[in-house]
Amino acid sequence: MTGLGEVLAGFRAATGWDAAVWLPAGDGDLPRVLDATRPVVPPPGASLPRAGSPPSAIEVDGGTCLVAGVPGPRGGWVVVGPTAEADRAAPHLAYLVPAVGSYLQATLEVEHAATELAERYEEINLLYAISEILGRTVSLEEGATTILRELSETVGAGIASILVLEPERDELQVVAAIGVDVGTLRPIAREDDCSVAAKVFDTLHPVIVPEAAEPCASDAPYRRGELLCVPIVWSGPRGASERLGVVNLSARPSGFTAGDLKLAAAIATQIGTAIQNSRLVRASIEQQRLRREMQLASELQLKLLPPASVLAPDARAAARVVPAESVGGDFYYLVRLGEGRVGVMVGDVSGHGYQAALIMALTMSAAAIHARSASDPGEMLRALRDSVRDELETTEMYVTAFYAVIDCGARRIRYANAGHPHAFVVRPSGDLARLAAIDPPVGMAEELHTAEYPWDPDHDMLVVFTDGISDVENRTGARLGEQAVLDAVRAEAVSAPQCVVDRVFSLVGAFADGVAPRDDLTFVAVRN
Repeated sequence: MTGLGEVLAGFRAATGWDAAVWLPAGDGDLPRVLDATRPVVPPPGASLPRAGSPPSAIEVDGGTCLVAGVPGPRGGWVVVGPTAEADRAAPHLAYLVPAVGSYLQATLEVEHAATELAERYEEINLLYAISEILGRTVSLEEGATTILRELSETVGAGIASILVLEPERDELQVVAAIGVDVGTLRPIAREDDCSVAAKVFDTLHPVIVPEAAEPCASDAPYRRGELLCVPIVWSGPRGASERLGVVNLSARPSGFTAGDLKLAAAIATQIGTAIQNSRLVRASIEQQRLRREMQLASELQLKLLPPASVLAPDARAAARVVPAESVGGDFYYLVRLGEGRVGVMVGDVSGHGYQAALIMALTMSAAAIHARSASDPGEMLRALRDSVRDELETTEMYVTAFYAVIDCGARRIRYANAGHPHAFVVRPSGDLARLAAIDPPVGMAEELHTAEYPWDPDHDMLVVFTDGISDVENRTGARLGEQAVLDAVRAEAVSAPQCVVDRVFSLVGAFADGVAPRDDLTFVAVRN
């Protein structure tokens, strides 16, 4: 018996009358019975009342039914009878209608939620798959076709293409296509006023072009029916945006939605990062890792780091990364996990230079995927390790990583610490509790575990930093040391996170006295 059936059975037990719920059927069809203590259907041509109208008496086999319309987005009717006492049933029917309306509304919301969850699940799977693809290649050409196939299958597009700007020719050239012969696709001039792709590239505004719009000659090979076109853009850490290309989707029988546009734009952002990685790799090979390529990689790294404001309003945070002269492997990641929980991750890739930067970028991408799908910190680090295992083995590198989930409601902090020495919970008194390393670094450990520690959301603060902070040297070669850093933290134990970060970096700057750091400097502070 369903929940609705129990309501109807209770009504019958209390009043002695049978009851049923009808839902609309197709045009010209009789309503269908959703649930009933005694199934009954109206005779053909019966006039059923609207929601809010007085109940109607309808003659059926066995007597008279009293029928009332149910209000709400999922309409229907509540039926009492057959009975010879229809007039006496009216007051009771008035109590039953709202209960049935609430039930129908709840079932509609559940169906909508299930549909939304299914759509989000497909999108998460797609983003995860593309992250895996990009994590296994530094060449856009190698992964572009696979990315397009995954995207077109999820969206339901029969034709898909990626076009990237060729600066020397000032035209958009095809790097991958699905559902059409690549040999038939000609480049599109950037100044082609007729081309939708050229306009989207120039304006950076994604569009859905209806099927009725006649395509121009340059767009025709890329399109059949409705066309969805989004720009591929890479944004630098200082806000400057670089146009890279466009993604075209077409040949979807039911047409595209705003959700499809949003998903395609998200994928285009990942493709933009892949294009930048590809360009950096080629530049490094061609120019023997000159300073310019290192600087570009450093800017890409900084762009991957989220702003501290992403944790608001669940938590207040401050974070700063100061790269050394060469590209390094320090990073942090902040994420809201829902229900007042926030995730905080700090990591340090072994070594320096371009390889460390690539491992850092791959690790950041994997962390963005797994932090939302794995509620347990140890499980998240295991999933992250599996995503970058091949790259770590190939480069013989490892990653020290600390990942914590601060649960304000449960008043606890759950964390996994893979070889990261500098993670502390700071109390208002200045007392410090070290959240020590539980396991070896990622890439050296097969098992990664989770521990927990009490958390006072009204007073406690989490601080995590990399060894570049404590290893800063001055002009005499003396080392700053962890104790001096912790003393600076204690002095700001009740302050806002930004005050803590500012004080630590002021200490570092004064101590180094102009000596450039040998390693990246990263410091993160979080409190509720």
